[in-house]
This record gives sequence, structure tokens and C-alpha cells, in this order.
Amino acid sequence: MSNTYGFDTIKVRGGYDPAEHNNAVSVPIYQTTAFELGDVDRALRLFSLSEQGGYLYTRVANPTVAALEQRVALLDGAAAAVALASGMAAVSFAIFNLAQNGGRILSTPRLYGGTADSFKKIYPPFGIGIDYPDDPEDPQSYARAISPDTRAIFIESISNPNATLLDVEAIAEAAHAHGIPLVVDNTFATPYLFRPFDHGADVVVYSATKHLNGHGNVIAGIVLESGKFDYANGKFPQFTQPHYTLRDPDGTERSFLERFPETPFTIRIRATYLNYIGAALSPFDAYLVTVGLETLSERLEKQKSNTEKLIRYLEGSEHVAWVQHPSAAGSPYKALAQRYFPRGAGSIFTFGFKGTPEQSTRFLNSIKLLSFHANVGDARTLIINSPRTTHGELTPAEQARAGIAPEAIRISAGLEDANDLIEDLAQAFRTAFEE
Repeated sequence: MSNTYGFDTIKVRGGYDPAEHNNAVSVPIYQTTAFELGDVDRALRLFSLSEQGGYLYTRVANPTVAALEQRVALLDGAAAAVALASGMAAVSFAIFNLAQNGGRILSTPRLYGGTADSFKKIYPPFGIGIDYPDDPEDPQSYARAISPDTRAIFIESISNPNATLLDVEAIAEAAHAHGIPLVVDNTFATPYLFRPFDHGADVVVYSATKHLNGHGNVIAGIVLESGKFDYANGKFPQFTQPHYTLRDPDGTERSFLERFPETPFTIRIRATYLNYIGAALSPFDAYLVTVGLETLSERLEKQKSNTEKLIRYLEGSEHVAWVQHPSAAGSPYKALAQRYFPRGAGSIFTFGFKGTPEQSTRFLNSIKLLSFHANVGDARTLIINSPRTTHGELTPAEQARAGIAPEAIRISAGLEDANDLIEDLAQAFRTAFEE
């Protein structure tokens, strides 16, 4: 489907032609391990990645998964996408793809707790270093922190859990001035609220578990590439060195850039990390994400509306010390929100519970309607004490650096009636502070 169609048309029909699938109206679930290769010559073409559009083994590619990849790529304006078994697989494969030779990643402390903890535990033993700017709000601080070994800048478009924002274009300029790509985790925003490639990003990652699916019934991740970054600039030999498995019909070895000049990043993930580490997204899970995508804009509009109503209620509560979201009163991110998020800055935010730890525990235990668990972007409204759960891997000092206060409680607004949600919070506050 042409990317000239509007967002809502693409989210329902993009990346799928019924005529190619026995005229099935809904994307079929190709629940098969392998595919017939046809003949010896075709098998050789498939195994050497010389034939595009063919399938040989579901761990590497599958028609149901491909429909999801193509649809999200169209929504994001990407050159290509590769879907994976989780958002963390998307993060880790993207980082390994860039820094596997012992490079360094420059990031912000304002990240999902699992991502931040993986930066401590997973990458350093593989020779990949993680650096942070002195001031995570200042694009020039990122520029100053880039070293000769830096291979990418990694940020979140809307941070977890406080919904802080960054000047993405300025950070992209800093990255490109030093010949490195900008990687953006766009999980909270989705392409409906923000398209990172339009603002200089080179790689985008998603936990499709969250808003893209939106129903709390699947774990999935996606990596996308712009197709515009120059991986032949000398910093990324993994893209320019010849590979025996990429040889042409005459036996000449080719590099990923030679074979796939417009999509080397995602193809290399598919052929290397997905193929051999095997974090494959199942066809059924890909189907669930695809179905969820069909209502993405409608869900986000209702969730944003509920977010505004919940924030206004909490700002007027005597039991709330502060609210952090770009739409909250006094937010320092209003200008960035107007510039980058004209449709709104998402439906996840935090507030400061004004009470003792015991009262906070009583408050959370008294919640009846809001769900108390660790997902976000769900059709259901979710609440959790992030410093002790989703970001509990971080030390107190690391939480302070990330701007996560001990009294913070995170809410992900869902699709319920806002008045019911407010009444549930009100009764929990009453219970928490009753004498």
C-alpha cells in the first residue's frame, strides 16, 4: 500500500494485500515452522538472501509477521522493520548491531528500568560501554559526551515513567555531526503521536507489547530503520565486511551494505541476531499486534482524554504533591510538547503521593478498579509504584539521577469511564488517610 494514504487507512490496511493470501480479509495466521523451497536453485537463493519476498523458516521470516512489519514501517515512514519476541529483544538487538565490536552507547538515565538495568548487566561483559551526558536535558551535553568509540545515542521519545521530553532534532544533529546514528525508543508515543524518522532518528525500537497492541495479551518488539544512515563511514565494519552466506550466484562474497544498501540494519538483525539468538515473534502473536494496531488512534485519543481528566483531578487533590506530564500545570516540557507532540504527549504519567510509605501502601492496596501491574499502554488503566517495581532495579542514586522520586506512582490511562477511575482513586485516598 502506498504511504500516501492517511494514518488511519494504513493502520487498518497497510502492508497486506488479500489477493496474495487467498483473498482473506483478515491477515491469516501462518502457523507453520517451515516453507516448501520449491527446487534446489530457489533454495540456494533463499539461503543466500538472494531472493527477496520468499520464506524458508518461521524463526527468520513468516508472512503473518511480515504483514505486521510492513504495516508498522508504513506508519513510521521507515525503510524496513523486523519484528521480535519482545521489546527488550528489540533494544538489545539494536545495540548489539551497532556496538558489537566493543563500542560505546551514549544514553540518558531516564529510561525504562529494564533497559537501564540491562545497560549495567548485559552489555559491559560483551565489551560494550554505556555513557551518560552531564545534563540529560541539554543536547549540547550529548555532543560533549561523544567519544571516538561512541557508536550511537539511545533515548526515549517519551520517558518511562515521568513522561519527560527531549529536543530530538538537536540530539540527532549532535549524533550525525559525529557520524553515529540516533536510536529512539518510541514505545510510549507510537507513530500516531510522534514519528522519530521525521525528526532525524535513524533507528526506532518499540515494545509492541504496549500501545501498538494495546490489549495486554501479547509480548512483542519491533526494530525499524530509516534507510538513510551511512554505515560505510568507517565506524561500522560489520556492515561493510563480506560474508560467505551473502555470496552471489557466482560465489562472490558480499557485505550487508552491498546486498541491501537501503535496509542493512534490519536485514543484519534478521540474518544474524534473530537467526542465531532466536527471539522470534510467533505468527499468532504477530496477528494479535496487527489486530490491535487497527484501533491505535481511537484508543490513544480516548486514553489522552482520560489522562487529562485524571491529571486535573490529581492536581486538585490535597494528597498529591506533584504531577509529572507535559500537560500538567507548570511542566517544563510544554514547548517541546507543542513542537513534537501536537496530538498530545501520551497517556502515561506519574504523581507524587503526599503521605507516609505506609499510607502509600494502603492507598495502592485499596484500589479496586485500576489494575495494579507492570504493563502500560493497555485498554485497562494501570497503576504501580514504579520506584519499588518497574524501576526497582535502580539504586536510590540511580533513581535520583533519573528523576524518579521515592513517592512516585505511575498511571497508564486506559479506556474506562474517567469518572469511575477518579472515584476509585478518591475512595483509595480516603481509605489511605482515614484515622
